[in-house]
Amino acid sequence: MNDAIHQSPPPLRKKPLDTVVKLALMVFFGSFALIWGGMYLSRPDRSIPPYSIGAQEGTAVSVHVPAWTSDTEIETLVERFRRVGRETRNFGPMKIRPTTPDDPAGRYRRITIYIFTHDAWAEAPILHKFLTGEDQEVRDGFKRALRGFYQLTETEEEGRIGPMVDGPDSAATAAYARQLFKQTMVGHP
Repeated sequence: MNDAIHQSPPPLRKKPLDTVVKLALMVFFGSFALIWGGMYLSRPDRSIPPYSIGAQEGTAVSVHVPAWTSDTEIETLVERFRRVGRETRNFGPMKIRPTTPDDPAGRYRRITIYIFTHDAWAEAPILHKFLTGEDQEVRDGFKRALRGFYQLTETEEEGRIGPMVDGPDSAATAAYARQLFKQTMVGHP
């Protein structure tokens, strides 16, 4: 009898999880996996500085980058535009609408990209005034505020850092503006 009193109770068996609880846990952890996967797959390209399209009129596009963007980072962005222009001529993934949508030879036959660190210069009214030349003060300010430039035509491409200078580059202008490249496109019509 003494053995019956001191004998421990049989171990309790764990109940298996209910189907509803299993489903809830799968949804919970699955949603985290989907969110993480989506964030990983849609992460921004860190090899170029962040930018936004300020305005686009015809073949002209104005781009805004943060004020702390260095010349080296702007040069990297110009080089990325150059690579896209040479390889695919499809600037759509870079958030630019087609510049020559009705041209049967291509949707981006010609493009001119102006890069600014002050977002006001990248707005549509300013770009329009610059392109039409209706306000000389805006046109001059636009050229001075420019931080980077990329132009692609059917036969030529050009990239610059710094403001647009009137006349040829010189030793005096090399301190704040320089041409990265200007060359004829080979293999494009």
